[in-house]
Amino acid sequence: MDGLIMAGQLLLGLSILVILHELGHFLAARAFGIKVEKFYLFFDAWDFKLFSFKIGETEYGIGWLPLGGYVKIAGMIDESMDTEQMALPAQPWEFRSKPAWQRLIVMLGGIIVNIIVGIVIFWVLTFKYGETYIDNDKLVNGVHPGIVGKEIGIKDGDKILALNGQKVVRFDELISSKVLLGNPRLTVARNGQAIDLHVPETVLNNITKYGIEEFISPRIVVQKIQKVVEPSDLAQNKVGFLRKLLGKTEAKAETPAFDAGFKVGDSVIAVNGNSIRFKDQMNTQLDKSAGKQVMVRVLRNGQVIDLQPKVAADGTIGVSFNGQKLATKHIDYGFFQSFGVGVDKGWTTFADNGKGIWKMITGKVSARNISSPIGIAKVYGSEFDWENFWRLTGLISMALAFMNLLPIPALDGGHVVFLIIEMIKGKPLGDKFMERAQIAGFVILMSLMVFAFGNDILKIFGK
Repeated sequence: MDGLIMAGQLLLGLSILVILHELGHFLAARAFGIKVEKFYLFFDAWDFKLFSFKIGETEYGIGWLPLGGYVKIAGMIDESMDTEQMALPAQPWEFRSKPAWQRLIVMLGGIIVNIIVGIVIFWVLTFKYGETYIDNDKLVNGVHPGIVGKEIGIKDGDKILALNGQKVVRFDELISSKVLLGNPRLTVARNGQAIDLHVPETVLNNITKYGIEEFISPRIVVQKIQKVVEPSDLAQNKVGFLRKLLGKTEAKAETPAFDAGFKVGDSVIAVNGNSIRFKDQMNTQLDKSAGKQVMVRVLRNGQVIDLQPKVAADGTIGVSFNGQKLATKHIDYGFFQSFGVGVDKGWTTFADNGKGIWKMITGKVSARNISSPIGIAKVYGSEFDWENFWRLTGLISMALAFMNLLPIPALDGGHVVFLIIEMIKGKPLGDKFMERAQIAGFVILMSLMVFAFGNDILKIFGK
């Protein structure tokens, strides 16, 4: 069911964006009197479609191959590869008969609409929900670095003061593109001293490998135990069921905390004689003792009790704690204020895509960061939430705008480059060249898609 919800959100979000993108081309073409023969969501490869209908001279429909969508513009070499039409004399209502500047606007129409849609989404979300963020000044216990953060030199309890000399107000800034793509200097407070640490340009590679949670997070005080995993919980565990289905007999239900006598409401105060105040301290002690028995001291109803659970192989004992409330701030924006914030978020997202691609080209970021629809669906998540859905759809809209602007034949950006060359030369490029470029572009796009799917499939299996 979780997979269906993720796939459903992805399909809905991409369908909205593809239709609006193609609508940009459609409206621009019609504005210049260019005939549009087809308007399709998904591709009707080999002329097979789910359904279609015709209004005027345009056929509208949904194809069977969910790899985007297209509008078939008369007199243009595009995805349809309609060479027969191109062999006939040019007609006044065809794309090729129009001035280069009009054709350029038609090709930029989809990109422009995606940019507008992204900005509008961010604008409306900001106006409706405002902004809530963790107040960095109120993180009195500092931060906890994961594997990636420790490699940079961040230590437990460090307080992040500044980013490139600018005071950090929102904790979210520390896990934003400013840090992940910016190669910044972090100033931290440690033992009463200010220390500068540099985030390497390759940090995104490690974050992709280990996860963003292995960078830095607010340091959390251990609260009372909220849940103790019982055998009945694991009996319904889907992962356990899947492992059994695959013949993994070691998937025996383990409930170390339950077996050792832990109770809801217990407070952990020590592990193996080491005093525990923060969750990261507890996790460190349990990781050291994975697969072994440990001595855990808890406080229960004013009494100190020693319990001896056997730590599971993954370094857990089967308990969860009450969440510590972090100090947050909320800002509400007026209608026109929200527009400025929306534009800023839209531009930042667009620019971040450019930075990421450039770092891949220069070898500073691995191409393993490229994601397919599988990876995007995972980001949408298994629970439907309108705010999260539209926020991610806005991000994808800006990403689609940037990707379509890349100078790859078969993408809008490729057509734009050819049109600019035509405007400089004063005459169009040959039809044969355009046909071959279209085929080459299609091969490049298919190769990238196969690579992206391979990336995400390997990630599923931990490769």
